[in-house]
Amino acid sequence: MAWFRKEKKPKEAVEKQVAIPEGLWLKCDDCKEIVYRKEVEANLNTCPKCGHHFRLTARERFEILFDDDKYKEFATDIRSGDPLGFRDTKRYADRLRVYQQRVGQGDAVLCAEGKLEGIPVVICAMEYNFMGGSMGSVVGEKITLAAERALEKKEPLIIVSCSGGARMQEGILSLMQMAKISAALARLAEAGLPFISVLTDPTTGGVTASYAMLGDLNLAEPKALIGFAGPRVIEQTIRQTLPEGFQTSEFLVEHGMVDLITPRAEMKPAIGRFLRIFRGQ
Repeated sequence: MAWFRKEKKPKEAVEKQVAIPEGLWLKCDDCKEIVYRKEVEANLNTCPKCGHHFRLTARERFEILFDDDKYKEFATDIRSGDPLGFRDTKRYADRLRVYQQRVGQGDAVLCAEGKLEGIPVVICAMEYNFMGGSMGSVVGEKITLAAERALEKKEPLIIVSCSGGARMQEGILSLMQMAKISAALARLAEAGLPFISVLTDPTTGGVTASYAMLGDLNLAEPKALIGFAGPRVIEQTIRQTLPEGFQTSEFLVEHGMVDLITPRAEMKPAIGRFLRIFRGQ
């Protein structure tokens, strides 16, 4: 009987086989397929298999919307305080420090001005990585300043929402921002300046209950979660089973809460087209 011995591969070859760089692949949250990260990034952070829209940072939004990635940020020196001395499992002041180290200064929204398809605009983009994009007093102040700058320069305002809602650590002060921002947007409307609201996944809570739904035009990315309270809370309150797809952008378009679903790759030209219509061009 012949015996065959399997030849062992050199140690270097084994090491080369298993040494795969981390972060090279992503698992899509929607279709669950494993996709190549660079292919996703080249596709504006959308899944090449199913079109699922991954979340973007505020500056990634700016890079997509502003011409030639040229923009100037403003209101960058405003910082959150801790007026209530809030503490749950840790102090609110400590949480803020952690997020500022992790994400950078600027809180949960960044504001910038530049041009979109040649049109001067002011854009606010919410940063979900900073406490879930929650709306506190700094977010309210910065968006109000952005609206006032748009009013002063006679430019359109665009707000890209991505938020879990009002920030509980600031209590009533965070809820007051709903009225504060809404009043600033009313002054824009009186001056005949357009405000376009872009809703992304997720847009919930007090953000949905105020400025996110006040646009002259409300655009939404596909399959975005948009709502006020969570489905479980609503079902317990009204004691009814909610319809399938409830609180998705597709459902809200069908029921008149959102004007148009716009894929990320088409968002900039769509906004540019509507701005030219608003300007009578």
